[in-house]
Amino acid sequence: MQHHHNNGLKTALLLGSMIGFLLLIGAGLAAFTRSSIWILLFGLLGVITVAYTYWNSDKLAIKSMKAYPVTREQVPGLYSIVEELSAKAGQPMPRLYVAPTMTPNAFATGRNPQNAAVCCTEGILQLLDEREMRGVLGHELMHVYNRDILTGSIAAAVASVIGTVANFASFGMMFGGGGNNENRGGGLLFSLLIALFAPLAAGIMQMAISRTREYDADEDGAQLTGDPLGLASALHKLENGISRYPMNPNNRQVAGTASMMIANPFRGGSVKNMMSTHPPMADRIARLEAMARGNGQL
Repeated sequence: MQHHHNNGLKTALLLGSMIGFLLLIGAGLAAFTRSSIWILLFGLLGVITVAYTYWNSDKLAIKSMKAYPVTREQVPGLYSIVEELSAKAGQPMPRLYVAPTMTPNAFATGRNPQNAAVCCTEGILQLLDEREMRGVLGHELMHVYNRDILTGSIAAAVASVIGTVANFASFGMMFGGGGNNENRGGGLLFSLLIALFAPLAAGIMQMAISRTREYDADEDGAQLTGDPLGLASALHKLENGISRYPMNPNNRQVAGTASMMIANPFRGGSVKNMMSTHPPMADRIARLEAMARGNGQL
């Protein structure tokens, strides 16, 4: 059911670049403080963050949305669709959650199909019909089967660490640094460059990873359901629904989960959309319609 998009190679290169960038900051600090402990410290910090995220990605995402578990009796329609698609893909049934927000959205989480969860908001359950929900759930399940959730969670974690380390590095080298004026001058320049470019570079790499995953999950999800137009219709409704009920971008917990959602949950202008972890909705819909034409469905 899955296509081979070279996702593994692309994401490995991008994640490797992010971790390498983290080590580069450590190397810069080591050069100006004349202590190699920074390389070891930042490398260890990256490994610990990735490991923690690997084992806890599902719990962290569900908790951030204050989602509650649901059963077949509580959401029979949702349960039936996920059960059908999971069986069709030959995969175990994931846990189901509902998040108490009117922002229409959904996401899947978990490091593998055996530890997966699918979360839908109350808003999306009210907004979409059964065909459209099927398209959305097919998309989310393919994120799990492609191991995209793990990749995205690690990318977000490493990006967060890079931002924190960049702030620490710039502060530390402005007030510490080397023991002479030349080193202090170099430290100030290095700290300025780190403060300006490290978070931006990490964000761009995270965006590239996320956008690749979204395009591929659209295609693979439509292949799983056999109905690309159902997902296209859902995406159109989600774009309009989110414009009416956007999430708060200042909520740090929600912001950390946003890249996992099927649609960007925040209202934003053109500049924000350019830097969004989600591809433009019009492009996604156009790709799905082209897929439907190729299948003779349009």
